[in-house]
Amino acid sequence: MKKIEAIKITRAVTELVRRASFFLRGDVLSALRKSYAVEKNKQAKTILKAILDNAAYARKHNLAICQDTGLPVVFIQIGQDVMIRGDLKAAINKGIDEGYRRYYLRNSIVGHPLKRGAPGFSPCIMHTDIVKGNKIKLTLLPKGFGCENKSQLKMFKPTASIEEIEEFVIKAVKEAGHDACPPYVIGVGIGGTADYAGLMAKKALLRKIAPGSSDLEKDLLKRINKTGIGPMGLGGMNTALAVHIQTHPTHIAGLPVSVNISCHALRSASVTL
Repeated sequence: MKKIEAIKITRAVTELVRRASFFLRGDVLSALRKSYAVEKNKQAKTILKAILDNAAYARKHNLAICQDTGLPVVFIQIGQDVMIRGDLKAAINKGIDEGYRRYYLRNSIVGHPLKRGAPGFSPCIMHTDIVKGNKIKLTLLPKGFGCENKSQLKMFKPTASIEEIEEFVIKAVKEAGHDACPPYVIGVGIGGTADYAGLMAKKALLRKIAPGSSDLEKDLLKRINKTGIGPMGLGGMNTALAVHIQTHPTHIAGLPVSVNISCHALRSASVTL
């Protein structure tokens, strides 16, 4: 049985805040560079260059990639042979709080969804999975709400066709339009329950952007990029960088489909303890 002190988790989360906020993921950068190389619309190309320059400046000067420093979402994979000495949730929230304060990131979390109140840095959102082994993997996704607000869920009939699901995803992107700062990475969750489909859609954003997507993902990406929304919604060939789909078995009477959109500043960072 491996023992991990809560303070070690706090320190790891604080460092994840720095990495996720200042350093755009390598796969996202590569996808943006590829989009810049193939883009033919002059205005769109200028915007993509500005996005890439912004990411480079943030990395060089340890500055936030985006002014919306997001609502931190932490994905926790806990090995079944790990014992945590201390309060896991408290350790993670302390790490978030310390990271956001130390690196002068905007406090964006209100204490009550209806009463609102003065913004703070925590608590964050946590999702926990028990896995084999004696390690803990922590992944931080600071989710900006310009794109989170464009999330959609539809409970399809089990007889729904692939075409109907595609139309729903494309409609969600069109309704997001320029508001969520394209080019997007689009997470789609299909199956499970309503809440689990939403979780899968968000987890899909963590998947590395790489060749070898499924036929459905490729088809959706092609159709979305034909909408002409383009970078920052001002036209062009590149409305999305990728479409990532996760699926799960579901009930015979239903077919949940959730869409979770990320702006071009898809920020995440992971560590294994």
